[in-house]
Amino acid sequence: MSQVAVITDSCASIPDEMYAELDITMVPYFLHIGTHAQRDLVEVTREEFFPYLATASEVPKTANPGVGDYVEAFRRAAQKTKDIISLHMTSIGSGAYQGAMIARDMVKAELPPDVRIEVVDTRNVAMCHGWMTIEAARAARAGRSLDDILALIRRMIPVTKMIQTADTLRYLYLGGRIGRAKHLVASLLNIKPLISMEDGVIVALGTARSRLGAYKRIVQLIEKDIQPGDKIKLAMVHVAALSDALELQQMIQKSVNCVETLMTQLSPVLSVHTGPGTVGVCYFPVGPAGL
Repeated sequence: MSQVAVITDSCASIPDEMYAELDITMVPYFLHIGTHAQRDLVEVTREEFFPYLATASEVPKTANPGVGDYVEAFRRAAQKTKDIISLHMTSIGSGAYQGAMIARDMVKAELPPDVRIEVVDTRNVAMCHGWMTIEAARAARAGRSLDDILALIRRMIPVTKMIQTADTLRYLYLGGRIGRAKHLVASLLNIKPLISMEDGVIVALGTARSRLGAYKRIVQLIEKDIQPGDKIKLAMVHVAALSDALELQQMIQKSVNCVETLMTQLSPVLSVHTGPGTVGVCYFPVGPAGL
């Protein structure tokens, strides 16, 4: 068993099987559909939610886990180990990080003094957040200390990148998550927007006239971003668009040396803010000496 417990939330959008495989605790976000609150990836699945989202007249509301959800997760983890790391999507886009910080302070008084809980703002989202969680869990299983894992995550934060495209920015706009890409909203009809995240805020990378044009631009941006000789770990993310994600994956793998590639769908909570048809990449470079 790992000496460091790794906790994250459903917005990490990690492939389902990896939670059990890497002993990662997942705390779910909430979807509010009408008067009903449902736990992300627990009471609402991608398979049932994505078709609903495609035809919904009103975008469902989302909410981060409550302080009590993290208190419970920390208590359970502390029964098994004294070192705990909890990783969260950008604190600018969600209150999960703040909730976990409050929960940590609440449980400190009741736990033994040698129990240590570190709460991390990844300054990113989706599988960028997910990659940091996966690498933390792998390091924990390899026997790395909590300080070693924190150092690894700090190295990953500035170099782990997300690039995403969709048929529309409507969902981001309605969900209030548009950030500095707001100026693209006026020309939604005939473009494929490309967005990313910089220091926790969604930003625009430009537009393309077609999906293929957007994919070619994504490949160019990745090529420009990595250093000569570097390899990358790549995660393809999508919302009910597997064939499109596979097409983009093949284009990237022809151009860049990918030492590991994962395929996953965004969680229902994240899909509310991106919409069906979303395709994106989350990656980080692995140089000759590693991270």
